[in-house]
Amino acid sequence: MKPTSPKTGLSDNSIGALAYFTPVLAVFFLAIRRYNKRPFVRFHAWQSLVFNVYAIVFGYVLFFVLRYTAFLGPRVLMGLMCLVALLVFLTWLWCVIGAWNGRRVKLPVIGDWADEQAYR
Repeated sequence: MKPTSPKTGLSDNSIGALAYFTPVLAVFFLAIRRYNKRPFVRFHAWQSLVFNVYAIVFGYVLFFVLRYTAFLGPRVLMGLMCLVALLVFLTWLWCVIGAWNGRRVKLPVIGDWADEQAYR
């Protein structure tokens, strides 16, 4: 009896989680045919890309808005920036852990759109 060879490569869960680490990986997984045919991978790659864009744009907007509201004081401004950074990090971590565990963690607004893109 011939033993079956183990499956090589990364699982969809691992690839979905890796897509959140950098937008470059998300684009890579969407561009490579081996990965872009899998709906689970496509969902997490698209959601990761859009989440990164929102986080970057929101960060810049918040930075410029808070910069011109100096009457709040530097400690309050730094506290707000830290709070926003913590919320973005926790959301990112929630998505990574969800993907790692094989769940589709849908973010508000982004998640439904990413789900549509996954089955295109």
